[in-house]
Amino acid sequence: MRPSSASRGQTEPVAALVAVVVVALALAVYAGAFEGSLPGSVDRDHAEAAADRVERAITAGGVARPGRLGDALDRVPTGFEANATLTVGDRTEHAGSAAPTTADSASRRVSVRVGAGRVASGRLEVHVWT
Repeated sequence: MRPSSASRGQTEPVAALVAVVVVALALAVYAGAFEGSLPGSVDRDHAEAAADRVERAITAGGVARPGRLGDALDRVPTGFEANATLTVGDRTEHAGSAAPTTADSASRRVSVRVGAGRVASGRLEVHVWT
């Protein structure tokens, strides 16, 4: 004989979802508090974030403008120095001082304006150091 459905334990779907959200939030708060209590600084890749910011600063409509490279270094996080290089074919544009060998670096492919109505594939490389 099968037990009736009244004797089986059931949970409402909404209550189960609320419980999952509460557990997830508790884990997130715990992880944040644990990271904050670690001694020393947490090493983060500042070059990727700086490369994102530089790329957004030099592009318009998804196409990089080499003339904007010098102004884009203002987007680097406070307390850091940077060097940006935009290469298209045999043409290279630099901005910033020479990077030390210990600098973090990030590079990505970008579309670059090479003339009126002409776009070519290029590479943006950003070096960041303290």
